[in-house]
Amino acid sequence: MAMEWLIAEDNPKDRAFLAGLLSDRSLRLAANGDEAFLIASSMVEPMVITDLQMPKLNGIEFARRLWRHTPQARIVFWSQHKDEMYVRSLAKIIPAETVYGYVLKDNEPTPLRKAIETVFLEGQCWIDPQLRPIQARTQSRNEAINDFEYEVLVDISLGLTDMMIAQRRYLSRRGVQNRLQSLYVKLGIDQERIAGDMGEAINMRARAVAMALQRGLINAYELQEEEHKFKQWLERQDSKASDNRL
Repeated sequence: MAMEWLIAEDNPKDRAFLAGLLSDRSLRLAANGDEAFLIASSMVEPMVITDLQMPKLNGIEFARRLWRHTPQARIVFWSQHKDEMYVRSLAKIIPAETVYGYVLKDNEPTPLRKAIETVFLEGQCWIDPQLRPIQARTQSRNEAINDFEYEVLVDISLGLTDMMIAQRRYLSRRGVQNRLQSLYVKLGIDQERIAGDMGEAINMRARAVAMALQRGLINAYELQEEEHKFKQWLERQDSKASDNRL
């Protein structure tokens, strides 16, 4: 029996393109992350090409669950995004000695197929050349954003004050400010100033968000998810406050 390859892609055109490119292979198709996990977890040797942004279960969480279930699964991430946030997230979940790939959707069919075959057939990792500088930055002591700095970046991107961040993250206000200062240093804005008659300091929070957007540490899609999490947290706080008044 021919080894099956799974394509997890919510965009019908992209899914059809990959199916056509790999028409000589035995393929299974999934339109979202939940469906992809159900199929992949039943495969003996999962070989999966997945998008990153999918409904119900995104590509990162899909990969996390699949690798937890089957560490030897080989996954090729096929995405239009080269955001640092995705490279950073992947680095945290890839099991030791696991073979995987990350290829951008702007590649021509021939190198795309070669990347997939390098991972699935040759058992070698394949990282898109456009991603290598970003990957190097995520490994740099001076530039890599850690989890604590990322949390505070998300919070200021959502417009939270120091007091609100402290409450949400169980920190003192000094703790919040320390994390912010560390974030500013990593983003290279700790010494920036706006040229002007008054020589005023820039708005560091706004500048941090701008630089994070340029680096791809945050994007609109992921901020929508973070906004949802924040609203859930607010609802829990309101519920606790109501219980305390009873």
